[in-house]
Amino acid sequence: MKARTIARYGLLVALALVLSYLESLIPAFFAIPGMKLGLTNLVVLLALYRMGGAPAMLINLVRIALVSMLFGNALSLLFSLAGGLLSGAVMILLKRSGRFSMLGVSMAGGVAHNAGQILMAMLVLETWQVVSYLLVLWLTGLAAGLAIGLICYEVMRRLPERLFTEGGT
Repeated sequence: MKARTIARYGLLVALALVLSYLESLIPAFFAIPGMKLGLTNLVVLLALYRMGGAPAMLINLVRIALVSMLFGNALSLLFSLAGGLLSGAVMILLKRSGRFSMLGVSMAGGVAHNAGQILMAMLVLETWQVVSYLLVLWLTGLAAGLAIGLICYEVMRRLPERLFTEGGT
């Protein structure tokens, strides 16, 4: 891997860390426990559309590990991995299908993230009753995915594509 590519990955991971920290400073303005906008998903979506599925998943995994070490614990790592891996896989598959816009991919990613976290909660808590919370989380995941998709669309429109290619500066 070229030094420029490694630097690009590092910058995107650093951006995701900063966005995660900023999001942690935002007071809970939703009456829904655990609801977040998912600002770090902006970086993953941007990487997916500019660099491809494998780089996006790698950036997502590194981001999850670092955020968990810096701001979380082992349990938050489990929940983040469950949501992040499912979300990343769903977004990669939907983008590859060519049938969904960036907004649709982002919204599906938000819903999949919440589904992954509910599945992990079922395992950790050893109960299926947390599924009742899924509808609320799916609605918030759709809204957050829409917001992140719109922001990412604007970021991509404003950043030159050459920033994400091997020869770009």
